[in-house]
Amino acid sequence: MEVIAMRLKPVLLLGALACALTAPARADWVFSDETAETLTAAIEEGLYGPVTSALILREGEVVYEGYFNGADAETLHDTRSVGKTVTGMLAGLLVDQGVMTLDQPLAPLFEDIQPFANPDPRKQAITMEDLLTMSGPLDCDDWNQFSRGNEERMYVVEDWARFFWDLPMRGYPSWTTPPRDAAYGRSFFYCTAGVQIVGEALGRVLDEDMEAFAERELFAPVGIETHDWPRAGSGRMHLGGGLRLTTRGWAILGELQRNHGLHDGQQVLSQNWTRAAVTPHAAMDGQDYDYGYLWWLGQAESPAGEVSFAMMTGNGGNRVWVIEDEGLTVVLTKTEFNTAGMHERADQFLSDAVLNHLQ
Repeated sequence: MEVIAMRLKPVLLLGALACALTAPARADWVFSDETAETLTAAIEEGLYGPVTSALILREGEVVYEGYFNGADAETLHDTRSVGKTVTGMLAGLLVDQGVMTLDQPLAPLFEDIQPFANPDPRKQAITMEDLLTMSGPLDCDDWNQFSRGNEERMYVVEDWARFFWDLPMRGYPSWTTPPRDAAYGRSFFYCTAGVQIVGEALGRVLDEDMEAFAERELFAPVGIETHDWPRAGSGRMHLGGGLRLTTRGWAILGELQRNHGLHDGQQVLSQNWTRAAVTPHAAMDGQDYDYGYLWWLGQAESPAGEVSFAMMTGNGGNRVWVIEDEGLTVVLTKTEFNTAGMHERADQFLSDAVLNHLQ
């Protein structure tokens, strides 16, 4: 186990301070050395599951950083679907550059695999926004093992794009909420295949490998030097999740969102995009979250009152939380994959390590 108490590199801190000048009044932050020791002990005891790292930033400064269970500051963490949000950031870059639009139908970009099975005019009208908000009209639901579009069915076939576009249209039995009755006019169904298609659509528009684009347009401008982006045997990138970064790498991307796309004086993502990305566009039935553009949006209680947050989340209870109003970015990495209670233990970490110290 390694615990570090230090500031981030100035390149990250400067980006944070640039926006802190206009930040709203913050709640008091009460986090002492004793508090850090108590948190470290709780992590080592396994209270939050098999944690590999935890990092808390306030106004861009590190207030807690620890590595556990064999990890260190150079470890590239497998955070599963946390990487979906990065695909959303890449989409935002192309929207900012005027290369694509949110209401752009994506099917015409895949003419080489048409005609699709189960043809329907609504399939041809699916937009990037539909897929960024997990509200497309195809039968794609990772949370339903019987769904034709469940991600586990996608992984066992070679052509993931054809897998998605050949899906049938979704039905809305009486226990589900159709779009006309849903909040924001969209019915949410968690669909990894749709995020994969967003990433592949971006690559087709650019006629470029998306990893090279991400390195040049996103990672290099914010100082992320190391990463691992897994690929299938066909060479296809896992754009629906799987990106591996260091803990500080994830924190840099969280800070980029918190600072409205600004890093070290450079506008990497536009303010318009970063605001839209964390604006509710769909609601999750049965869960206390709304959904932005591949960001989870929620509220939690603290001694200072209700706190709103945006969240990247992945299997195992992996998290990047951005609590903009309180100047906080928090990273938690774990290896608790496919385990009952993994997300609840991550929520408990947020309460114990962060929210309870806002006064």
